[in-house]
Amino acid sequence: MKKLVVLTGAGISAESGLKTFRDSDGLWEGYDLEEVATPRGWKKNPALVLDFYNMRRRNVLEAQPNEAHRILAALEQIFDVQIITQNIDDLHERAGSTNILHLHGEIRKMRSADDETLVYPIDGDIHLGDKAHDGGQMRPHIVWFEEPVPLITEAARIASSADLFVIVGTSLVVYPAAGLVDFVHPDRPKFIVDKRVPPTTLRNLTVIEQPATEGMRTLAGLLASCV
Repeated sequence: MKKLVVLTGAGISAESGLKTFRDSDGLWEGYDLEEVATPRGWKKNPALVLDFYNMRRRNVLEAQPNEAHRILAALEQIFDVQIITQNIDDLHERAGSTNILHLHGEIRKMRSADDETLVYPIDGDIHLGDKAHDGGQMRPHIVWFEEPVPLITEAARIASSADLFVIVGTSLVVYPAAGLVDFVHPDRPKFIVDKRVPPTTLRNLTVIEQPATEGMRTLAGLLASCV
């Protein structure tokens, strides 16, 4: 089987009703991202940060995978599919995809604020006073702005192994994730599905300027000739 590596972003989850901060000029549901998605915000007001992510977790639990998620899952029948997602939701998993790397963390997990290796599942709310086994305050298992991205090296290794590389629902402006395409062999076919695709000099690139669900239908037809 050919190795199909897929980088997904907020655009694929938006069609399941999950809003993206870039749709609202740096505000997410009325919150300033510096207050709720940075280590500085956490240090200043951890209760506000916990409330914000508790709401995001409820949003994710209410959302359902859409057709784009399901098409990606179905592609496992004909490709060795590896998904690298910038999204913190679990819609890929619920759609049936089995090989997913979450670059920016997972909303349905929490961890110790003092030890990032102490990670626990969570479907309810996190409260001030909830402690990990090391005594550290529980925080969302999310990579915030201004924090390093621990899995970026593994993601780059996966990208470099691709026979085909697909980008869905991201405009390649959020780094370091946007730089993953640079690790793909220049001769490998590349596809990008997004409503707005910026100008690019990438070689062997097919641009599908459509929303994720519509674009994934188009892409599935194109990939049929790449098996």
